[in-house]
Amino acid sequence: MMGMRFHPKGYGGHRRDPDQVKRDGWHEQGLLAVSIHDHRLTWPERELVEQLGSKLYGKRHQAKEVRHGR
Repeated sequence: MMGMRFHPKGYGGHRRDPDQVKRDGWHEQGLLAVSIHDHRLTWPERELVEQLGSKLYGKRHQAKEVRHGR
């Protein structure tokens, strides 16, 4: 069979950029991958992501960071 190749989505051929993978995951499976450092999120949205992550997976291990007012 010449010319016929089957590659499951994400394998071989064209590679999707990470944001496209995230979009596809959301649309196809209802999965959401979000960085708390995403510049498109407001401060309250980042806090909500942090709270959800902590509730579902536990507190993050993080290097000491300087917070405003501390």
